[in-house]
Amino acid sequence: MNHHVNAIANRLSLRQPQRDSLEILAHVCDIIKLEKDADAVQQLDIIKSEFSTVTDFERDFPSLCFALATGVGKTRLMGAFIAYLYRAEGVGHFFVLAPNLPIYNKVLTDFTPNMPKYVFQGISEFANNPPEIITGDNYQTGRGIRSKYRAEPLLLDDDPIQVNIFNISKINTEVRGGKAQRIKRLSEYIGDNYFDYLAKLDDLVLLMDESHRYRASAGGRAINELKPILGLELTATPQIERGRQSEPLKNVIFSYPLSAALTDGFVKQPAVATRQNFNVDNYDEDFLEKIKLEDGVRVHEECKVQLEVYSRENHLKRVKPFVLVVARDADHANALVKTIEAADFFNGQHKGKVITVHSKIKGEEGDEIVQQLPTVEDPHNPVEIVVHVNMLNEGWDVTNLYSIVPLRKADSRTPVEQSIGRGLRLPYGRRTGNDAVDRLTIVAHDKIQEIVDAANRGDSILVTGIVIGKDIPEKKSTIIQVEPTVVGRIIGQTGSAAGGQEQKPLFETEQEKDIALTTLEVFKEFERLSRSSDLTSPEVQRKIVEKVHAVITPAQRKLVGIAQPPPDVPAVVEKTTNTYVKLSIDVPRVVVVPTGEVTCGVQDFALDTSGIHLQPVPHDILIQMLRDNQR
Repeated sequence: MNHHVNAIANRLSLRQPQRDSLEILAHVCDIIKLEKDADAVQQLDIIKSEFSTVTDFERDFPSLCFALATGVGKTRLMGAFIAYLYRAEGVGHFFVLAPNLPIYNKVLTDFTPNMPKYVFQGISEFANNPPEIITGDNYQTGRGIRSKYRAEPLLLDDDPIQVNIFNISKINTEVRGGKAQRIKRLSEYIGDNYFDYLAKLDDLVLLMDESHRYRASAGGRAINELKPILGLELTATPQIERGRQSEPLKNVIFSYPLSAALTDGFVKQPAVATRQNFNVDNYDEDFLEKIKLEDGVRVHEECKVQLEVYSRENHLKRVKPFVLVVARDADHANALVKTIEAADFFNGQHKGKVITVHSKIKGEEGDEIVQQLPTVEDPHNPVEIVVHVNMLNEGWDVTNLYSIVPLRKADSRTPVEQSIGRGLRLPYGRRTGNDAVDRLTIVAHDKIQEIVDAANRGDSILVTGIVIGKDIPEKKSTIIQVEPTVVGRIIGQTGSAAGGQEQKPLFETEQEKDIALTTLEVFKEFERLSRSSDLTSPEVQRKIVEKVHAVITPAQRKLVGIAQPPPDVPAVVEKTTNTYVKLSIDVPRVVVVPTGEVTCGVQDFALDTSGIHLQPVPHDILIQMLRDNQR
């Protein structure tokens, strides 16, 4: 085991396919030399001798593709690759290429320190000296060239490594009037053009996200002109479309397909939804479309209820699901939005909850919509249905897509896989064992037999199914939650007090209410007390306050900079405890001993409005009670 691989894999908590990929990179670095203008033919022969799946680099330099299923973690793997090449090979210059604006923004976010998915979290070398990020928006300032070692390899220098993150459009698009791309123009800050500067680096490594997108002539030429010492490609779609034919990539060195990710539980389980005894021949195209749209909404509404119940029962973050509708074209998409928002479609309850994304939405409006799409995960975002036309196949990494309604015929395998891939990520990062939480549903009444046939051949990921009207109710489910009386007093939802006077909540501020509700959760750790009034003892109160502090402190730290006085936690705990005790009823011990028999496991019951707590009678008390009974 390579000790660099082991250390990085542990620090970044890599999944097994990510670790396997990192081990392969380490082995590649052992068998070929990472040199500028190396003999690519000779290097290919060496690679082919140990990795038979690699038949061609498909570039002018050594370039290897790691094909990992959507949801496994390709961006984190890029971070692991960079950390390894820096640690083990002294590489200090990296160029990360994104195929479009959404992926560019996502990669940039994940390479930014203190962000939730920061790719170098735990890498000691980057803790105090994080990589310098140069982007397509700031490279013209010359910040990338000011490094004192410039084109020299980075070994043990104090300067940070450089990670360039660019959208492919910055380097491969031709500019009107015959002018060179901006990145290839002379810059007064640099004294050269940035593209040539990169091409002269002796240790540039190129990382390509969704690399199947870089096979076109313009993009391919631009990439070759960078002359990196190594190319690392990542994609969930290791093929390119030639008309209606799929052509596999020739430089795939490691493959972890969706079928493996499903088996290992890294992604949701796709399921197809239809109606029992449904005959598609009985309906025209327009009516069939309406049925699919309505059933997609029925699946969505049931999913909302199930996710809400699961989050409440398990005290987890609430997941707000949404539906993805795939339209034929822009006009069809706009018409679907009108249908969904109409008053006669589920009583107009989805008006204002639909957005559409297609190529006719251009300029700032289009960019704004694309950039706002990740916020559909926010429970406060009202959007529940997204209608798109072939624009969200890649780079849109959300975890709350739960229903897909395809209303557009797919001519090839890739768009189908990519659309499904948008909904495979798990909201809690793992399978939960709850079917509703772990399932992605595709409404496909008119394609059911094709799907069944594919499943029978063993090469389909849609191996489970649900039936509208049986597994999914046609009528909307609702959630009814009954809160204990003490909870109602805290949050102010108890109605009127005796005598017709309206009761005020115990606490006015949201902070105090959160502390009070946390206190009620902490009470569960003291259920073995003989009486509820024992909660008010000074020693027990001290322990409760300590535990409440431990829970609320991390949340309070997030509010740094907000001017508000700190809450009086002991006072809130005391007030909550007194209310809890006042609303509780302690049932005295009841022991029933039949003549001539001795009973075991006699229980003491303490009943309050929050529930029933069973507490064993201490052994010494039980013996004394038995003796009293004998007398």
